[in-house]
Amino acid sequence: MELTSWLALAAICVMGAISPGPSLALIIRNTVQGGQGHGVVTALGHGLGVGIYALITAFGLSLLITQTPLLFDIIRYGGAAFLAWLGIKALLAKPASGGAEEEGHGLKGRQGAFEGFMVAFLNPQLAIFFIALFSQFVHADTGWREGIIIMLTAGGIDAVWYVLVALVLSRGPVLAWLKAKSFVIDKISGLVLLGLALKVVI
Repeated sequence: MELTSWLALAAICVMGAISPGPSLALIIRNTVQGGQGHGVVTALGHGLGVGIYALITAFGLSLLITQTPLLFDIIRYGGAAFLAWLGIKALLAKPASGGAEEEGHGLKGRQGAFEGFMVAFLNPQLAIFFIALFSQFVHADTGWREGIIIMLTAGGIDAVWYVLVALVLSRGPVLAWLKAKSFVIDKISGLVLLGLALKVVI
C-alpha cells in the first residue's frame, strides 16, 4: 500500500473512531465504574474487535454478510441484543461504593475487554462502514500483507483513541466529578445504549 493511500485510510479511520456512539458510552461508563485500568482494557478489546472486522472486510467476507440476509440479520439482532443488555445493566446499576475493588479487578478487566470487543464485533453498521471505506483500498489481489496493514491501522487507531478517552476521564478532578455523577451517567448511558439497540433493529 502506498503511503498516500495509507494516510487517506488512516484519516478516515480517525474520523470513524472519534464519532460518538455506543462505544463511547461504554468506555465512559466502564472508566467511571472501574477506573483507568477498566476503561483502558475496554478500549483495547474494542480496538481488537474493530481490527478483526477490518481484516474480514479486507478479504471481502463482509460482502457475504450484507448479501446474505439471514447472516446479516443474525449479526444485526445479536448486536442489538448485546447493546440492550448493556443498557439494562447500566440502568439497574447501583451507586458505586468504595469497597472491595481489588478482588474483582482481574474479573473486571476480562469483562471490560469482552464488552468492548462485542460492542465492536456485533455492530453491523461497522461492516457497512468498512465496505464503503475499503472499496477504494482493497483489490482482487489483496494479500495478507495489505490485510494486516488495514487491520492494524483501523484497530490501532480505534484502540489509541479510546485509550486516550479513558486516560483523560480517569484523571484526578475529572474522575472525581464523574464518580460523583456516576449514578446519572449510568442512567444516561443505559438510555443511550437502549436507544442505539432500537435504532439497529429498526
